[in-house]
Amino acid sequence: MSGAIAIVDYGMGNIRSVINALREVGADGELVSDPQRITREHKLILPGVGAFGEAMRNLKKSNLDRALDEARSAGAQILGICLGMQLMFSDSEEDGPHQGLNWIRGSVKRFPDSAGLRVPHMGWNELRFAHQSILTGGVGEKPDVYFLHSFHCVCADGADVLATSDYGVPFTAMIERGPLYGIQFHPEKSQQPGLAMLRNFAAL
Repeated sequence: MSGAIAIVDYGMGNIRSVINALREVGADGELVSDPQRITREHKLILPGVGAFGEAMRNLKKSNLDRALDEARSAGAQILGICLGMQLMFSDSEEDGPHQGLNWIRGSVKRFPDSAGLRVPHMGWNELRFAHQSILTGGVGEKPDVYFLHSFHCVCADGADVLATSDYGVPFTAMIERGPLYGIQFHPEKSQQPGLAMLRNFAAL
């Protein structure tokens, strides 16, 4: 293992932007697609942009789903970003249903079509923290962050919710359960608050 944070490479989205964001906060990131490497890593980022079903197919086809499960069982710290956070949940209705990694009990639902609100949700929205976390240190009380998503996570256990935001309905913007963390927004596009969270994760 290297000293770099392992960024899971399963062919979804522009994941090199995560490497650039880590570099900006003084951390090293390395794309990793080898399942055996994944099982030995202690700190992983599961990124992603795209469709839930395709993402799960890619993870299963390359045995990365099993490798991630093994790393999680061994106590690895794992940060899911955008689609990566959604994959941590039990299932998704996006072109589905599709089963997820089932680390966090709950489902991924589409935003309702509401008057005056376009789907996907795209733009800056305020976070409201349910409680403080090592991940949120130095980001301010109600920071604005950048979202781009059509689906949102619904936690079965409210204790898993770290932060919420609103887009027609309140939705889960961040999760935390033990060494598992999830960020629905794009930290690399969220200026100081997003970069601070990546810095905090790198320092865990």
